[in-house]
Amino acid sequence: MDIVELPPLGRRVEGPTIALAIVIYGWWGLTTWFWRDLPVWALVPLGAWVIAWQMNLQHEVIHGHPTPWRAVNEAIGVWPLSLWLPFSSYRATHLRHHQDANLTDPFEDPESYYWTLTGLRDLGSAGRALVSAQSTLVGRILLGPAWMIGRFVFDLLRDAWLGRNDARRVILRHAVQCVPVLVWVIGVCRMPLWLYVAAFVYPGMSLAMVRSFAEHRAAGEPEKRTAIVENAPVLGLLFLNNNLHVAHHLRGGLPWYQIPAFYRLNREALIQRNGGLVYDGYLDVFRRYGHTPHDRLVHPDWTGRAV
Repeated sequence: MDIVELPPLGRRVEGPTIALAIVIYGWWGLTTWFWRDLPVWALVPLGAWVIAWQMNLQHEVIHGHPTPWRAVNEAIGVWPLSLWLPFSSYRATHLRHHQDANLTDPFEDPESYYWTLTGLRDLGSAGRALVSAQSTLVGRILLGPAWMIGRFVFDLLRDAWLGRNDARRVILRHAVQCVPVLVWVIGVCRMPLWLYVAAFVYPGMSLAMVRSFAEHRAAGEPEKRTAIVENAPVLGLLFLNNNLHVAHHLRGGLPWYQIPAFYRLNREALIQRNGGLVYDGYLDVFRRYGHTPHDRLVHPDWTGRAV
């Protein structure tokens, strides 16, 4: 079936995304400022939501939004509210991920959760147990942030020690960008760093990982490797409509607020394109994979460059 296109926006400033950025940074500023007045049951969800929301805003920036000028866009999205992920690293790995021919490949897709047999064996029994636990949604939420952040920081520090991959420059730039975040949180708001990590960073990453958990699945045809999660009005807003992930991979330049209209116009064609990999909301994802593995750990059709 043919894909129906939306009228082009042209090269202009996207007001909805600018407004979204103001809401996100305002939300973060107010929540950190009033942290003493908020009970834990309110602080944690507010902190988690704003961290996950800002990461999705950064995702928009990586795809060239909300202005025609990259420097302006990065000035909006570069600030590491999550503390651990350098924007430059996120940008580089995510754009590699959008080479759809390589989706889910454990070598070529930096966002793949699949392994080779050798890679899985090299983890050792404890590592394999941790990876296996994260193949369920509950395990991904509870253990995924520690695993992802720990591996990323270890690899970055190793590369810096060995002088590889421009890691020292990445760390230096990231440290500079963290300064205003930490000055505000610790110096102005007087929030302990451990509390910021526990109430904002870790649960925010857990929430963000709900989106990535089931959005890709290994398949022989690249078009069938990307899922759709329909009927997700609340988490859809948090994820900036990237629950309709097939639409995003097909038209990565669409701003978040146009994705639903594009999806409605092309729903039948997109479902046909991805082989019917559709979930009825995130409760459906939880019912299927809350305690059941989403897929096998070893990629079923990887390229064979290691055995």
